[in-house]
Amino acid sequence: MENQLGLVLKVFLLSTLLSLLIKYAAPSLAIPGTDINALIIVLLPSVILAIALTWRFQAQKQN
Repeated sequence: MENQLGLVLKVFLLSTLLSLLIKYAAPSLAIPGTDINALIIVLLPSVILAIALTWRFQAQKQN
């Protein structure tokens, strides 16, 4: 139970930090609205997750 509460707290804090960064820091970035930038923004989370899961699968496979 304590471990789950810690995980929920970490996710909440990370989400809050990300939200604040998007709200206050993102408008100052001058990112042009091109097709390539849109593809990067849309596909990057999936690619990062795929890399993380592959890395975790390889580590679990070695044990």
